[in-house]
Amino acid sequence: MVDQVARQTPARLALTVFASVIAVFTALLLTPQATASGRSAPFVDALFTATSAVCVTGLVTVDTGTYWSGFGQTVILVGIKVGGLGVMTLASLLGVAVSRHMGLTQRMLTARETRTTKLGEVGTLLRTVILASTAVELAAALVLVPRFLYLGYDTITSFWWGIFYAISAFNNAGFVPNAEGMVPFTGDALIEIPVMVGVFIGSLGFPVILNVARTWSTPRRWALHTKLTILTSGVLFVVGALVIGASEWNRTATYGDLSWSSKLLNTVFASVNTRSGGFSTVPVSEMNETTWLVSDALMFVGGGSASTAGGLKVTTLAVLFLAIRAEARGDRDLEAFGRRLQHDIVRVAIAVSFMAATIVLVATLLLLEITGLSLDVVLFETISAFATCGLSTGITADLPDSAKYILSVLMFVGRTGPMTLAGALALRDRQRVVRLPEERPIVG
Repeated sequence: MVDQVARQTPARLALTVFASVIAVFTALLLTPQATASGRSAPFVDALFTATSAVCVTGLVTVDTGTYWSGFGQTVILVGIKVGGLGVMTLASLLGVAVSRHMGLTQRMLTARETRTTKLGEVGTLLRTVILASTAVELAAALVLVPRFLYLGYDTITSFWWGIFYAISAFNNAGFVPNAEGMVPFTGDALIEIPVMVGVFIGSLGFPVILNVARTWSTPRRWALHTKLTILTSGVLFVVGALVIGASEWNRTATYGDLSWSSKLLNTVFASVNTRSGGFSTVPVSEMNETTWLVSDALMFVGGGSASTAGGLKVTTLAVLFLAIRAEARGDRDLEAFGRRLQHDIVRVAIAVSFMAATIVLVATLLLLEITGLSLDVVLFETISAFATCGLSTGITADLPDSAKYILSVLMFVGRTGPMTLAGALALRDRQRVVRLPEERPIVG
């Protein structure tokens, strides 16, 4: 029965399983053992934290390092790992471990989650997911743990923080195990660089990692998706660094009192993390509105498809740009790197963009009515939740419960994807035998 449902409506089943996983982690965080005080957490805080962890967002209503106990922080870290790998990916791995083979249903569900078009590549991609995530997280931890020890933290704290930051970074989660976050480590290259590199690699997406691993010595053989993802990510990284650096370079509240090298490091760090990582070395609330606006745009775009990052996805932006370029030049086809893109990909990109913008618009309107806060901070919080970024101007903890529930839904929708949600809600596939006559309306 489950196999039949999975094959007929895989999107709907994926959403159901994802919601069930969040429910399990919410229940774990509701136990008295999960809090430092030994009292059960309010339901809204447990749900919000569980959703934020599984959706690898990083927004929090209570401080992770002080409110939750060691058990609670472990639950959060496991939630991040599960959410980063992907629920269906993890289920497939468990199925392989038990039955020693992967059935058609597992391949179909995992292919949908990892955006793999060839079912034969699902097994290879799963191995890549495990190897890549483990290798990057281990490498980051091997740098972070000795650094925390050198800074004077005790052994247990250093190991826990190093492992927590490493997993949180690669999965683009933005959760921090200490109350001050990364602010005390501003300008510390041995902490900022491992976190930044982990975030960037995780944001590329597992298909890109697999493709590069196979053909790393011959970039010309990279798939079109890989080239578009890396190029667009690079452009956004440079543009973000230039604008954020120019906006904050001399501001005393942020980078003004830092050395030239620290300013440069923090500017690069901010550009990488604004797109989905969610880590910040200076209080976001102290940044000016120019930085907020640029951050809104970068967060909305997000990272690569089938990655630990959220957002609209960089390939969606690339396809829209190629469509605009083709229209401006009068070209019939969309072309990039010696390849012609299928025309239906533009339709998908437009649909995803419109649905994402609509979701953010509706959520912003609701939060404006509920909170009475200004548009700039509400829009920032809304986009951060939808894009599963996790940056905040500091209003999350003080929001009313109704606003927290809205953000929880927004994180869920942002992680599962607008198109997946639309597919899950569709009652049936529309099959039409007769096609209507064609006519061209005036556009523009």
